[in-house]
Amino acid sequence: MMEWDMKIANGTIVSPNGMVQGNIYIKNKKITAVSKDDLPGQSAQVVDAEGKYVLPGLIDTHVHSRDPGPTYKEDFFHSTRAAAAGGITTIFEMPNTTPPVNNAENFDRQHENLQSKAMVNYGLWGICLGHLNNENIEEMHQKGVIGFKFFWGYAVHKQTYQLMYNYKEGEEDVIPPFHDGEVYEMMERVAKTGQIFAVHGENSDLIQTLTAQMKERGGSTYEDFVATRPALAEVLAVQTGIEMAKQTGARFHVLHVSSGKAVDLIKEAQAEGYPVTVETCPHYLFLSVEDYERVGPQMKIYPLVKYKEDQDRIWEGIREGTISHVCSDHAPHTEEEKDGDLWSIPAGMCGVETLPPLMLNAVNEGRLSLSDLVRVLSEQPAKLFGLYPKKGTLSPGADADITIVDMNKEGVIKREKLHSKSKITAYDGFHIKGWPVSTIVNGEFVMREGDIVGEPGQGTLVKPISN
Repeated sequence: MMEWDMKIANGTIVSPNGMVQGNIYIKNKKITAVSKDDLPGQSAQVVDAEGKYVLPGLIDTHVHSRDPGPTYKEDFFHSTRAAAAGGITTIFEMPNTTPPVNNAENFDRQHENLQSKAMVNYGLWGICLGHLNNENIEEMHQKGVIGFKFFWGYAVHKQTYQLMYNYKEGEEDVIPPFHDGEVYEMMERVAKTGQIFAVHGENSDLIQTLTAQMKERGGSTYEDFVATRPALAEVLAVQTGIEMAKQTGARFHVLHVSSGKAVDLIKEAQAEGYPVTVETCPHYLFLSVEDYERVGPQMKIYPLVKYKEDQDRIWEGIREGTISHVCSDHAPHTEEEKDGDLWSIPAGMCGVETLPPLMLNAVNEGRLSLSDLVRVLSEQPAKLFGLYPKKGTLSPGADADITIVDMNKEGVIKREKLHSKSKITAYDGFHIKGWPVSTIVNGEFVMREGDIVGEPGQGTLVKPISN
């Protein structure tokens, strides 16, 4: 007689293609069977999911846990607890740590650092630093980075390789933002690996010029601030990147798109058959310039939250399939750091825990279907980064990463209840209908009925299947 470790019974199983009532059977950390009928056999644990929806484990491809680095803001133990609490089973950790993931040695060092803290699975991004590590691209690819990230428009500190967000010409020990020829060379290197070349796309020269003009005029409002980092700053970087990708053959990925015009450019490139992809984040879906008076500096994030017409075009980009997925850009800071002048406070906020509830609430509001949500929070991230069909599906043979949601559960996002070290969020007080109620990682619960029940070390490193 067949024996399973877990049976998830009577749930509505959701895929991008639809829904079906049935049971999921798990053994040895894998999904072994999916059936409408009860299969003969014994299960060590039976989970009754009647009235609930069973989704392939949700993936957040864009997380900054600050570990190692400024861990007074956040660390990997807290960020992965927050992920588990929000129904996320896998996160991709960004590479701008201290030290950064800029070579094979530091990849191994980061894996060793994070493994014992991980409540959920994790992939590691590699960073592109031009001439500082072009020679290390191939070795990072061989190690199993999830993709390569380039922070377009940012300077780099010569000693620490840390990013300098507000570069001023002539600063000591600083490598100025890379010029376009250097970006082209990076893209050529990454193209040879076949992996994604992802960019934070903003034009530094334009931003510096517009900022100087605005400060001279004494601008102080959020709209003044947006005028210094307008859609044009994103559009110029995206346009240049697309044209370079056409020449180099690179898989060009635009991170956290914030403007409707950039979405239009990407759609055109896709229609021409180029491997250009794009993601967005909840702040561009649920916030706009009009919300600043209510939310305040908590919502400062780069690229900046822009106008309602940008928000509308980004939603359209999700529905039409131009935008591959939604992720959090989880980037915590302390209360003290966010309490100050709009021009000087850091950009970023918590997001990994609130990503699924916000999107589930959008399903209840009719902005997208539950099948669409599975597409943009699970299947497409898994496919884009080479994890499918181990991740992103509830098919037999897939890893037993599962998110169970209750679409009728109602509640309010409360900053003090967030599991991150930082409590900075733009969504405090948001009423939500539709919540994750269980998070299963590698066949075991890490969150159940809202309570963290897993242990650090339960998550494991994930690599593209081709590695």
